[in-house]
Amino acid sequence: MRTILVALGLLLAAPATAHEHAIAMHGAPALGPDYAHFPYADPAAPRGGRLVLSRLGGFDSLHPFIVRGRPAMGLGLTRLSLLTRSSDEPFTLYTQVADRVRTAPDRSWVEFRLRPGVRFHDGRELDLDDVEFSLRTLAAKGRPNHRRYYSEVVEIQRPGPRTIRLVFKDASNRELALILGLMPLLSRTDFEDRDFERVSLQPLNGLGPYRVGRMEPGRFIEYERIPGHWSEGLPARRGRHNFDVVRYEYFRDEDARLQAFLAGTVDVRWERDPRAWKIGYVEAEARGMRRLELPHGRPAGLWAFVFNARRPPFDDSGLRRALGEALDFPWINEAFYDSAHQRTESYFANAVLAAAGPPDAAERRLLAPFASSLPEAAMSEPWTAPGRRTGEGARAALRRAERGLQRAGWVVRDLKRVHGTSGKPLAFEILLARRADERLALTYARSLERLGIEVTVRTADSSEYQERIDRFDYDVIMNRWDQSLSPGTEQAYYWGTAAADQPGSRNYPAIRNAAVDAMIERLTGAVTREDFVTATRALDRALLWGEHVLPLFHSPVDRLAHWPRFARPATVPLYGANPVETWWREKR
Repeated sequence: MRTILVALGLLLAAPATAHEHAIAMHGAPALGPDYAHFPYADPAAPRGGRLVLSRLGGFDSLHPFIVRGRPAMGLGLTRLSLLTRSSDEPFTLYTQVADRVRTAPDRSWVEFRLRPGVRFHDGRELDLDDVEFSLRTLAAKGRPNHRRYYSEVVEIQRPGPRTIRLVFKDASNRELALILGLMPLLSRTDFEDRDFERVSLQPLNGLGPYRVGRMEPGRFIEYERIPGHWSEGLPARRGRHNFDVVRYEYFRDEDARLQAFLAGTVDVRWERDPRAWKIGYVEAEARGMRRLELPHGRPAGLWAFVFNARRPPFDDSGLRRALGEALDFPWINEAFYDSAHQRTESYFANAVLAAAGPPDAAERRLLAPFASSLPEAAMSEPWTAPGRRTGEGARAALRRAERGLQRAGWVVRDLKRVHGTSGKPLAFEILLARRADERLALTYARSLERLGIEVTVRTADSSEYQERIDRFDYDVIMNRWDQSLSPGTEQAYYWGTAAADQPGSRNYPAIRNAAVDAMIERLTGAVTREDFVTATRALDRALLWGEHVLPLFHSPVDRLAHWPRFARPATVPLYGANPVETWWREKR
């Protein structure tokens, strides 16, 4: 007993980090404790008016913390977490609901002190019981990523009347302290007579500066700013969320969504199609609409065709590579996108985290124990994207595809691609969520058909699509994974073996690879930025050589159009512009 008490005493007496106003994943926070506001927010911004944005599909839930249902866009406006992220740093969090954050030097625990006067929308003050209820409920019943992260907490302590300390199983994942700072905070009274796991259109009690206002499921939802909200004077909040009303309009197809913007019904639009950007906005621009090409420093993310390795024949990496060789990127880029895109050749493209060229000595040291789970070339050669390359003829890529198909056991008989042993035809479906993706998918399907492969392209409605991907019921899909400059625990949710069979996870390709799992552990446990970058590049390399997806392309800038009734700060943060966060309605 004495040993246990001494150990507990040492834990409680362990020195904490020097910064109590913020916590950074690596290094020190960019802003000191006396900062006045985030550099990309204007504290003098006027408040008022409304902002109308658009989404495809629909919604049937206001409960975003369970797998079931389609949550409405914008629900984050109704919530605030213990800490808030700076969009101008790779991964630094500043105090918000908590007025102090402390963590052990080895990140084995994190401690938050609640700010006095933090109230839910019903007027009740947040207390430590709500924080503990949130943690335990999400760890037991929340989305897969919440269950994974929050189950790492093995002890909850209350060293002070407003202070809660969360102790982790071990200190190997240095990101957990930050992940807990972003934990959704639930009101325990919301669920006294309500099943947490039930889809509902009843708004949850939030702490955020907005509450749910008018809505019509499938058509629109509005969020109304709360005047005099308790958070308005906080440095991390100044100049942010300036609109009285934020409204999301829902549309069934991309064309209707575009026309609504051009007509002025929707205020702001992000455009991913360079050709539409060049010619589709001319008339609206003559009426005052403004187009912006804004730089950013974040990774481009990964947009890709995704092969479901849970089912044959996509469980064969050689076949997946061969199918990728049929992609004619130079033609697609010129014909559809005015040659404005760059081919994506990394899971972290457009960032220092990308694995470029052959692996260096540090990467090879990390990957060496797992060499058996990787192709031999991964330890010495750079990975190259499959498909037609710039400067080569269209037939060259198809010849590579033909050789790969034959190596994988697929031959041509009677003009059809069949398995050489079973005679089973090679045929599959590409399942889409957006009609806007049909043109690209059909072009790729036609290239595959030249190889004797039968491909069906099908666009599902949003509810069916979500239900099917949640239970991994598809052959091939198109998906986009966004990435940050500080990838961490979420990578296990995207690519980890444990997530491959977890319904609702984002490991859509069913990646099960020892090197991938090990590199995720290395990057989440890295103490220095140098070690972190090396681990992330090694992860990128292990993922690329697995040929799990067919990477497509990306733009190096954000193309954003808006009507002239809005203004924005002069500074664009590292992660790019966010109209909901920092823009405002001009006074006229």
